[in-house]
Amino acid sequence: MGMYASARGWLQIDFKRRSTAEEIVRRHHHDLYSGGWAFPEAPFNWTLYLFYGGDIREAEVPWLREQVTELAAMPPVDDDGDRPAGLFLITDERGGAASWQVRDGGVDERPATFLAWLGE
Repeated sequence: MGMYASARGWLQIDFKRRSTAEEIVRRHHHDLYSGGWAFPEAPFNWTLYLFYGGDIREAEVPWLREQVTELAAMPPVDDDGDRPAGLFLITDERGGAASWQVRDGGVDERPATFLAWLGE
């Protein structure tokens, strides 16, 4: 049957990158798990926050990671140089936890044992 992981997190991007972000998610469509992405219907102020939340098979975690990596790599839209930033927490049924820190165009994965209680 397989083990599951709980994935939840957010990305903040420039509004001008919304269509690019939607295209990245669309290219990686998964019949079951793509529904975990949430784009605000009526964004406000100056930052667009994208969210992901769902329980997915552990074998599909790389599918999600690939999307987050592509989203993180989106180039800045102006001279400010602002890139996507965010944080994802992945916990598994064995009590393991990892964080994906999105910044500077990449994703830095680290153990997050101090947050493993969120998976209980």
